[in-house]
Amino acid sequence: MKRAIVSADDFGLSEAVNEGIERAYRDGILTSASLMVGAPAATDAVRRAKRLPGLRVGLHLVVIEGPAILPPAEIPDLVDARGQFPSDQLRLGVSYFFHPRVRRQLAAEIRAQFAAYAATGLVLDHADAHKHMHLHPTVGSLLVSIGRAFGLRAIRVPAEPVEVMARCGVPASVGARAMRTWSGLLRRQARRAGMAVNDAVFGLAWTGHMTTDRLLHLIPQLPDGVSEIYFHPAAGRDPVIDALMPDYDHEGELAALLSPDVRAALQREGVALCCYEDLA
Repeated sequence: MKRAIVSADDFGLSEAVNEGIERAYRDGILTSASLMVGAPAATDAVRRAKRLPGLRVGLHLVVIEGPAILPPAEIPDLVDARGQFPSDQLRLGVSYFFHPRVRRQLAAEIRAQFAAYAATGLVLDHADAHKHMHLHPTVGSLLVSIGRAFGLRAIRVPAEPVEVMARCGVPASVGARAMRTWSGLLRRQARRAGMAVNDAVFGLAWTGHMTTDRLLHLIPQLPDGVSEIYFHPAAGRDPVIDALMPDYDHEGELAALLSPDVRAALQREGVALCCYEDLA
């Protein structure tokens, strides 16, 4: 049996993103979204989510390239004076793994983000991380252990099958194979904690460019089991999107989520839409 969780990242990043996610759920195939609790439009995102009780929402943990919840004075080794995580993935990864003081601050920030999510009153459907930083063994371990205390029952494992993408014309890169290897550790961490996980994910190789044509090529190739297909939709461009993701086709991704051809392809291939709640 083939099932698909159709999700959107960066809920709360801007009102244009929030509007795109709302439209993709109301009029398209979107089943879930991941909320950045410290993002500029998080309050607007929560308000929209409460108007859409069928939309399943999870935590989009931010520990890189984005705003923290705790004040900089409490996590000085994690963020700058504005409370922003840096974008240097390698330096952050080394710091998170090797420095106990940094790990203590990281744990405090992750706990604060789960607490901020709980304060919204939304049901916690799942968790994942911005830039897939939960593939880092320290971040993944903390996400699982702290998340359990807040009722977390499901985690996205960003494992994109290289053989499926090869059939879609995307050759396997060294990075893709490395992510597949790291994802195995995260899968084991989650399963040991009794959490549900997806079998595959799609959106890595084509991140920011999950267009209608690409979806129509991918859908017949979807493997058996549960695939999460994630997107970055938005109703239009805005300064936040232009600053952080100038090359992403947010509007093209929204069009794919709204496409009747995509919906028809899912039905034709016998792919049932679901969410993490159904797995947990």
